[in-house]
Amino acid sequence: MDIIQTAALAVLLIIAFVTDVKSQIIPNRLTVSFFAAAWLYQFTVHGKTGLIAAASGAAAGFVPLLLLHLAKGIGAGDVKLFAAIGAWAGVWIVLQMLFYAILYAGLIGIVLLLVNRSFGRKIWLEVTALTVPSSGWRKHQWLQWTESGNKFPFMLAVAPAAITVWSMLQEVNLWGR
Repeated sequence: MDIIQTAALAVLLIIAFVTDVKSQIIPNRLTVSFFAAAWLYQFTVHGKTGLIAAASGAAAGFVPLLLLHLAKGIGAGDVKLFAAIGAWAGVWIVLQMLFYAILYAGLIGIVLLLVNRSFGRKIWLEVTALTVPSSGWRKHQWLQWTESGNKFPFMLAVAPAAITVWSMLQEVNLWGR
């Protein structure tokens, strides 16, 4: 991945994180615009090979998450997000992100199960209240999903997965020199 692809993915993931944590929605205009931009970029820089890479990466991100969506495990925005990520990053990177996101989601799920028990619920709400940004968003907007106890924004797992994969790529690049 080059610097433009990395920057585009960083912007996409930051915006998706904020919107998903705030409202549990990843807007279509975000995913569709980044998806289209990826195809345009891949074609402009790599020609027909870039289009094939974008299509393969998009399919690799879309299909597995579509199955999770059909099983009511994640929202449709997450499916479209991973199609856009795949179009930018390619098959192997999007599959690695999926793998780590699912692992992190499992860990978060276990933590939420423990925390939402009566002994941990009050502590959890107090800790999350401390992490609410002071940028004008109300506590209710940020903590609405925490109080339900049955679901959480998938971006809470995708963000550390992206950082994990990016860190691994940087380590490979350092050793490859």
